[in-house]
Amino acid sequence: MSGGQTAAQAMAAAAARLRAAGVDDPARDARVLLAHAARIEAARVTLIAPEDLEPEIAERYEQLISLRAIRVPVSHLVGEREFYGRRFKVSGDVLDPRPETETLIEAALADPFSRVLDLGVGSGCILVTLLAERSEATGLGVDISEAACLQASANAVLHRVQARAEIEQSDWFSNVAGRFDLIVSNPPYIAAGEMAGLADEVRRHEPALALTDGGDGLGAYRAIAAHVAGHLEPGGRLLVEIGPTQAEAVAAILTAAGLSDTGVVQDLDGRDRVVCAWLR
Repeated sequence: MSGGQTAAQAMAAAAARLRAAGVDDPARDARVLLAHAARIEAARVTLIAPEDLEPEIAERYEQLISLRAIRVPVSHLVGEREFYGRRFKVSGDVLDPRPETETLIEAALADPFSRVLDLGVGSGCILVTLLAERSEATGLGVDISEAACLQASANAVLHRVQARAEIEQSDWFSNVAGRFDLIVSNPPYIAAGEMAGLADEVRRHEPALALTDGGDGLGAYRAIAAHVAGHLEPGGRLLVEIGPTQAEAVAAILTAAGLSDTGVVQDLDGRDRVVCAWLR
C-alpha cells in the first residue's frame, strides 16, 4: 500500500493481503478498516473509492491491515462491536459480544423482570441491553476482572442506563447481596482441551478467563448453581449461555441445585444455546 494509490486500489491490495493471511471475510474487513482509517461510515467508502488516499489515511490503513493480518479482531481495531442493534465499546480485556448471545437476550425479554443480575458482565452487552430494552428495570453486573468492570461501566454510560446499573468486582456471588427475579450469565464454557482448536482471533486476542474454566467447561455452572437459589426471588429465573453440547449436563447441575422447569433455547443455527430454569 504505497503512496499515490486510490482508495479502491488500496482496498483491493488490502483484501488480497488479508486473504493470503487466511482471514475469513477479507473484502469486508478491508472495507470496514478503510472506513475506520478515513474516519467515515463504511457505507461511504464507495464515494471515496476513486480518490487518492491522503498519506496519513494510507499510513493508518497500512497499520490496521498489518494488525488484522496477524489476526487481531476487527472489533479490537475499531474499538466496538454491534450487539442487538447497539454499538458496544470493546477491547482485549473482554469477550467480544457475539450474535448467538442475542438468543439469551430474546429469552430474557420473553418474561417480565424488574431486577437483573449479570454474572461475568464482561463488556456489559447483556446487562446494558436488558436495561435499555426494559426502562423500568434495574440491575447489577459483576465480574472478577477489574478491566471488564470498567468496560461495562463505560458501555452503561454510552447507552444511558448508568443510573439503573451497578457494576461491581466480584468472583461470581462473593460480593453480591440481595435477591433478583432474573439472573443471567454467559460464563466461560470451553473445556481446556478445546482451546487449541479455536480461531486465532479468539485464542490469541480474547481473555482466556472469559473463555475457559481450565477444566471440563462446566466449572462455572457448578459455581453459579452452588449459590443461585439464595439470590433468586421465588418464581425467579436463571438463564445461562452454554456450548452446543452442554445442555443436558448444565440442566442436571441446575436441577440438583433446587431449580426446576429447566428448558433449552436454540440459536438461529439450531444449536442448543441457552438453558433456563426457575426457582419455584
